Amino acid sequence: MTVSLTTLVQEADRYLEAGRIADYCPNGLQVEGRPRVARIVSGVTASQALLDAAVEADADVVLVHHGYFWKNEDARIVGMKQRRLKTLLGHDISLLAYHLPLDVHPEVGNNVQLGRLLGLCIEGGLEPENPRSVGLVGSLEQPLAPAEFMHGIQQALGRQPLMVEGRGPIRRVAWCTGGAQGYIDKAVAAGVDAYITGEISEPTAHIARENGLSFFAAGHHATERYGVQALGDYLARQFGIEHRFIDCPNPA
Repeated sequence: MTVSLTTLVQEADRYLEAGRIADYCPNGLQVEGRPRVARIVSGVTASQALLDAAVEADADVVLVHHGYFWKNEDARIVGMKQRRLKTLLGHDISLLAYHLPLDVHPEVGNNVQLGRLLGLCIEGGLEPENPRSVGLVGSLEQPLAPAEFMHGIQQALGRQPLMVEGRGPIRRVAWCTGGAQGYIDKAVAAGVDAYITGEISEPTAHIARENGLSFFAAGHHATERYGVQALGDYLARQFGIEHRFIDCPNPA
């Protein structure tokens, strides 16, 4: 079974409300390929490794969270960018990318998916005044010591997070996937016991320690594997087509 590329893109745009969200890159169809779609390959980032795997899998569409054409990047089609685009265009494969729309979505979003994976009961947004809050706040059924909570993250994501241990047990948690260590001040203001994101910066540890907050840097890539999988599965169900997630390991 196949679906037209136009119909697929329109449904993804509609479902994610992509046109309503200001972003650092174009969301939606970034590279146009063949007009009919039978197979989607998804991944976190449109790296050369993912593109090569998509060619091998005979994909019609590559669906990612991190696509191309970021604000202020070099616009020239040279080097790595040339090789990536040559792979897509040479094999008539479309590239479909959603950044912030995939972070904030209430069903397939990265943050909702990560919260479910970690067994967190979602209470609301990390920015209560923002109806499209990227980060979330939630709670555990039972309080856990920081080391126990870290072990749970490790088991769920398949990698050990970096931990800055706070003062006490963890019950309420804030989280925001990817490179959202700058949101730690919002976590402090929310009065939670722990904050999870993908990356850490030099000030982050000091802010966590001085506020008694447990902090976990669980990996940018590792925390953002789940939204794109959920979106790919949604599109596959909607149109009766195939979807395969390919994880290209990334230590960051």
